[in-house]
Amino acid sequence: MVESKTEAKSSEVGVTNPYRRTEHCGKIHRYRCDKGVGVIGIDVSKDHLITSRGRVRKYKNNKKGYEEILKMKPCTIVLEPTGVYAIRPCQYFKEKGIKVLQVSPNILSREKEFRGKKTDFYDAEKLENMVDKAKEYEYNPLRELVTLYLFLKDIEVKYRNRLKRALFLVSDNDKISKERLEKLAKGDFTQEELYQLEYTPIVLEEIKVLAKTLLETQEKLEEVRRMIEEQVPQDHVLLSIPGVGKLAAGVIIGIVGDIKRFPKPESFIAYCGLDPLVERSGKVVVSKGISKRGNKYLRSLFYFLAEMNYSKNPTLLKFYEAHKDRLQGKKLYTALARKLARIVWSVWYNNKPYEPK
Repeated sequence: MVESKTEAKSSEVGVTNPYRRTEHCGKIHRYRCDKGVGVIGIDVSKDHLITSRGRVRKYKNNKKGYEEILKMKPCTIVLEPTGVYAIRPCQYFKEKGIKVLQVSPNILSREKEFRGKKTDFYDAEKLENMVDKAKEYEYNPLRELVTLYLFLKDIEVKYRNRLKRALFLVSDNDKISKERLEKLAKGDFTQEELYQLEYTPIVLEEIKVLAKTLLETQEKLEEVRRMIEEQVPQDHVLLSIPGVGKLAAGVIIGIVGDIKRFPKPESFIAYCGLDPLVERSGKVVVSKGISKRGNKYLRSLFYFLAEMNYSKNPTLLKFYEAHKDRLQGKKLYTALARKLARIVWSVWYNNKPYEPK
């Protein structure tokens, strides 16, 4: 029988907790070879995963690293959702039958000590002890489609603006219609009144390339749009809000994910960057518009919906009529956007169809 002996080891990748040479086996292990380690906290970065347990606590953020972690037989993994770098390991471990929990960055930052330790190893240990404050990881199928749609939308805007610039250099007409775009993509300039300048031949080649690429981008956008709309259930509560269609609902769901992480409408409005920015000094209160610190896509979407569809929504229309004399232009539509964000939160959070008040 081997005497039970506590030993502490260290390596170039971090100091581990003491582990034991046990009587069931004559070898020293990073963990008990006959027993799983239970809960593991993992700090995620682009290149590495730092675990809260094990002799080797630093693994590559790739398949080989995941397999090494699975050898510890964890039943639960707790990590921080650090964007795209956390999605793959989360999905991999979940499909291997491991329960994957995520801790909100806001909660984690409040739990960290103001002084003393601040390392990836320490963060992993903190995550291990935050099981009760974590939520189970769920894959959002709309997330990838929505991020792709927004990416293509940004590209479309850039190409459109560049094309308008090129058209201005050689023509007095910089308007872009579908019919004109198709002709420009083919290099058909017969109906164009062009300035015959030294740089005109070069700019015409640029226009042809830009028009062709813009058409292709628009076709891809339409394809992704249809895919997003197919993912939104016909009976989703967001569709009960007048002026919110399947594309808008899909974008909101794809970006937000779980609405339950916003316990109050104010937190959701702040996430959208529509919360008012106010400075106080004594009895003086100065309003400086909105914070714009949240998600720019949600903020733009709510502003667009409020500006274009407020007349379709009884609540927004009532708000518009009550405030149109005091607020003008963008200030009014920003206030409508904030009101719409509050409606979206209420309907979605409570899972009850929209009812005008």
